[in-house]
Amino acid sequence: MSFENTHYKDKKVISIGIVSELTGLSFRQIRYYEEKRLLFPERTGKGTRKYSFSDIEKLVEIANKREDGVQTHEIRTEMKKEKEKLAEKSVLKEMLRGQFHAYFKNNHDRTS
Repeated sequence: MSFENTHYKDKKVISIGIVSELTGLSFRQIRYYEEKRLLFPERTGKGTRKYSFSDIEKLVEIANKREDGVQTHEIRTEMKKEKEKLAEKSVLKEMLRGQFHAYFKNNHDRTS
């Protein structure tokens, strides 16, 4: 997926300082969630972390779950399951799109 086609919420352009301000989390907490593989910022050539609005939403969700006593490994497992469900839905959607396309193409060819 090229940068131009990336939804604005997924573009990694926000510094850790801004993320900290928006979420109320410390730099240490944000880095900890990255270390626990709950968050995957991009790095510039100089190693500066860059986050997206989606990352910020995810951080707020993680922080809320941690406040409720959910462990990081449980959050990671839940996030993995959600990602798998989304991938499955995407595959099903593409299959349906292909079936509709084939159906209408075949019916169009018969009437022509």
